[in-house]
Amino acid sequence: LFNSFFAHFLLGLLPPVLAVLLSRFSGTPWCAPIKLKHGDVSCRTPRGDHHRNVMGTRCKIRCKQGYESHSSEVVCMASKHWSSNYACRQSRCPKLDMPVNGGYKCSDGSYFNSRCEFFCSPGFSLKGQKTATCQHTSVWSAGVPTCVDLDPPKIKCPTLKDKWAEPRKLTARVTWDTPEGVDTADGILTDVILKGKPSKSDFPEGLHKMSYTVFDRAGNKGSCRFTVRVRVRRCSPLFPPDNGYMKCDADKDNYGASCEFKCTGGFELQGSAARVCQYGLTWSGSDTTCAPMNINVGVRSAAALLDQFYEKRRLLIISAPTAANHNYRFQMTNLQHAQCGLDLRHVTVIELVGTYPAQVGRIRHRLLTPALALQLRILLRIPQRSFQMVLVDKQGIDKQRYPFPITAAELFTTIDTFPLRKDEMLLQQEAGQSCQS
Repeated sequence: LFNSFFAHFLLGLLPPVLAVLLSRFSGTPWCAPIKLKHGDVSCRTPRGDHHRNVMGTRCKIRCKQGYESHSSEVVCMASKHWSSNYACRQSRCPKLDMPVNGGYKCSDGSYFNSRCEFFCSPGFSLKGQKTATCQHTSVWSAGVPTCVDLDPPKIKCPTLKDKWAEPRKLTARVTWDTPEGVDTADGILTDVILKGKPSKSDFPEGLHKMSYTVFDRAGNKGSCRFTVRVRVRRCSPLFPPDNGYMKCDADKDNYGASCEFKCTGGFELQGSAARVCQYGLTWSGSDTTCAPMNINVGVRSAAALLDQFYEKRRLLIISAPTAANHNYRFQMTNLQHAQCGLDLRHVTVIELVGTYPAQVGRIRHRLLTPALALQLRILLRIPQRSFQMVLVDKQGIDKQRYPFPITAAELFTTIDTFPLRKDEMLLQQEAGQSCQS
């Protein structure tokens, strides 16, 4: 009961105590005067006192642009301190992120009006605003840009490769060091592509355009080009001699090429049978010609006569007892219109007509003596009193005997089966030589 009475007694005394305190300190400076840099302050006292720092005074804080205070209003407390810090501090923006592969420099850090300039590492280009300024709202005027790789990688190709073809060849082996690309950004290349033959390849005669292309990780590409030139040393061209053939290897007139010459039947080769294109671009040997065979019918033996045709001409020897022999007349009439076919197959016709001592022999318009004609009959075992025809090849071998006349077509079919004749036909085809017969 006593405690309850004492509590009510104390509560009754509080209002008078406060009143005494207020009346005692009213109009007396209590808190430290507010000195505000970079801003303005307006205060309001409880009773309109002269001093603006009496207890209970409320002051509104207004900072200049670019500055900010912790509190917009402070109160002078009984503790003789203001209710909170009121200083105007310079505004700050959030710290900028560092751009990848780049950086920035600021005039005043992250404070108000600080101007930051962004830059990129070598090989990278800035994408976005180059600068950003910290505004009074504590927000940057622009976002952080990015650094992108826009520069193409660099690559240097070899210089012109000029090579001469090797002897007997139309190609040259060309080598070079594979160029290395350089990326100005992160130095990493993803691919190197060659357009054309690789190094250590054989290149044919002519100009060959080559290129290398490199790519970096950003997909940029750089290219370079160079040319490979292969030249062939060539002699002046050779041509087949009249009434002859020419067969060359390689490319016919390049350095190291060789050409062989042969004459058609009835012609003899004069000059070099083979010539080679030399390094100095001249042909070895001397000019080649094919001269008509000079048949010597004045020889004393049949063997000497036949030797003149060895490996040059085939012989068709037609023997008859008289010029009136019907087989002889039919055969000569049939061959009269086949002279082209005979020449194409290198066939010389020798006629032996009559019986000894009245027999006569001839090769076209050249007459053989009766003695030489007789020797031919004896050497080839040809009867005098009946018709017979003997076909002798270029090696002097008796290939076929005919007791009766045959057509030119049958004769040519037989000759075309001879081994040497097949090679001749190929040469004649290449030379464009043909005949209707």
